Formats: sequence, C-alpha cells, structure tokens
Amino acid sequence: MIAIKERIGNAKAKLIYSLVRKHGTVSKQLLLEQSGMKGSTLTRLLEDMAAEGWIEEVGFGESTGGRPPILYRLRADRGYVFGLDISRIHSRLVLCDLSFRKLDSRVWKMTAGSTPEVLIQHMTEAMEHMLEIHDIPKGRLFGVGVGAVGPLDRLKGVITNPLYFPATGWTDVPVCQMISDRMGVPCLLDNGANAALLGEYWTDEPQERGEHVLYIHGGIGLRSAMLSNGKVVYGAVDMEGAVGQMIIQSDGVPHREPDGNYGCLESYASIYALEQHAVSRLKQGRDSALRALVERPEQVKFDHLVEAIQGQDPLTLDIFQQSATYFGIGLANMLNLLHPEKVILGGPMFNTQNLYFETATKVAIRNTYYYPAYQVTFSRGKLGEEALAVGAAVLAATQLTE
Repeated sequence: MIAIKERIGNAKAKLIYSLVRKHGTVSKQLLLEQSGMKGSTLTRLLEDMAAEGWIEEVGFGESTGGRPPILYRLRADRGYVFGLDISRIHSRLVLCDLSFRKLDSRVWKMTAGSTPEVLIQHMTEAMEHMLEIHDIPKGRLFGVGVGAVGPLDRLKGVITNPLYFPATGWTDVPVCQMISDRMGVPCLLDNGANAALLGEYWTDEPQERGEHVLYIHGGIGLRSAMLSNGKVVYGAVDMEGAVGQMIIQSDGVPHREPDGNYGCLESYASIYALEQHAVSRLKQGRDSALRALVERPEQVKFDHLVEAIQGQDPLTLDIFQQSATYFGIGLANMLNLLHPEKVILGGPMFNTQNLYFETATKVAIRNTYYYPAYQVTFSRGKLGEEALAVGAAVLAATQLTE
C-alpha cells in the first residue's frame, strides 16, 4: 500500500504541485517567483513532472513585452480519490479526480440497520463498481477520505462516540482500517465540518477563496471549522461540536444532553431546537399550517417546517426568525473573536430556505465590532449537501503535498 504523501517523493516537486493546485492555471514566471528556485532547476522540475503526468502545459499567457509565458495546470486524471460522508441522516460517497471534480456519487439513508459493518460494506462495494464503470485501474486510486460526525480520533482513524445515530455499534469504530483492508489504499479521517470547509475552499475560484475562513454547519446540531493561512486549525481535541455549547443565555433552556450547557446556542439554533419550538407552540394552541401536515404536534419534523415556511406560514416564519436571531448573536461572537474574512454557512438550516441565512447574517453584522472597517463575506457555499463528501476527497488528495 503506497502512502499518498509518498507518490510525489521530491520536496521541490511537492512545492510546485501545491502552487499549481493553488492557482489553478499558473505561469512559469509566477512559479519562479513564488518557489524561489533557480530557473534551470524549475525548468528541469517542470519537465520531469509533465513527463510523469502530474502537470501539463495548457498554452501561453499574455506577453508583457517578451516571449509569452508557458501556462501549467494539474493533470486531473493522474489519479483518483473517494470521499465519504458518514452522517446521522444520510451518508454519501463521491468519486473525484485530482482537480476535485465529481465523477460519480451515491447516497444512503441512515436507518436502524445502518451499522458500521453494513454501511462500510455497501460503500466499498459501490467504490469497486464506480472504478469499474469509469474504467479506472485500481493502481490509479490514491486513497479514500472520510468526513464523519465526531467525536473521533483522526490520527488513529477511529470514530469514537457519536450521538444520535439511528443504528447501534458506532462506538470506537476503526473506520479507516476497515476501508483500507477492503480497498487496499490509505484512508484518512477528519470531522465533517473540517471536511466540508476543505471542499468549499478548494472547489472555489482561486481569487475568491480567502485565507481566513470560518465554516458552520447547521443541522441536528451545530458544527464548526476554521481555516487560517489556507490550513485547517486543529485544537488539542476534536472541537467540531463546541460551537453549539456557546452560552447565549446562562439561565436559559437546558440542553437535551445532561452534560450540555444551560442556554447554549444549540438549544436555540438547530434543527432539533426548531422542531421542539414548533411542537411547543402547537401544544399551546397556536394556529399554523403545520396542523394540516401532521396528526399530532409531536410528529412535526424539519421537512414539515420547510414546507410551511415556503407557504409563508406566520408561526413557522416567527420560529425561524427567532432562532436565526439567536444564531446571529452566536455568529457575531465568533466574528469578534476570530475575525475571518469569509464565513460559509452550510447544512440544511441554511440550504433549504433563505430566511434563516438572511436573518442570521444581518443580526451578526449588527453585533460585529469594528464593522464596517472590518469586512466579512457570507456565503452558503457552492457544494450544498455534497460539501462534506467532496471535502473528504480533498482531504485525501491534499496529502500529495504533505
């Protein structure tokens, strides 16, 4: 089994590959300036990397008076990677080339039967099938990346003790070992928020990426990730879900878990919180279009809320606006602490309708210190529900330059 980081063995070649990947299409002159190499060394290196299939010439750039500069880009078909999203509601598989272009995908609904053994078996069988139908030799598969719900041990490749999975058995699962044994390639693990951030970052246009980016995923709970100087920020422990424990009101709503903080952000701003608030309002006798969608208040789910809000139901609009206001306050706290230049808000809370995103970002801006001198860009990303799986593929592919 070849480690992904060993496929490009020369440190100088890794540097050039990372620069070409960063810029997308890049001139030899820019590579010379940013690498600090001698012209003869760079020329020889570019020739060797082109001969080995890592990069390719793509014509000439605009001349500034002399000979037009040669342009280079990555050879996307030099290798392939799989990305896996293992989450509570749906899990997903994508096949990507080295330009992070999705070639194929598959989705599984997580049920009571989705044990680790069953899900990994289904996923690895789908991987084998995708390689076959796309005529990709096994030797061109570099590795597999996994983005999963935490907590987890990314260095050991183990999902440790995730909450709210519909199936049993998801405690101390050596997911990377299970996949490597079946596929014969390296497998890497990271939490879902980090993976989604990598996916959004590397599939964005180079000039739009930014170097300091905050990502927050709004779903059953809240998850966050931070990228600084183009690198994911890691703490002493896996801290993906910590954003949800940010205290908004110290004597407020108790968290659904016994060890959660009173009045924490997740108790006001999450799918679970939205559902619980709707159930409470209906039990109080409030009129709502939701009553036509369920027989009893306890049956209200997020899909019902989305349907009601699309019909402009006043009660559901009020529930979403109130929750988004709390989220905006929490987001302002993070902006005042971290000062990212770009914020990506992903997950179903932001992708299924516009109100939550628009309300939350307006509230955040109003409570951000130094605004407007400090400017921040808000985005819902471009990958939607595929961000995590594509980002997991990125996680594997970026090992080439490690």
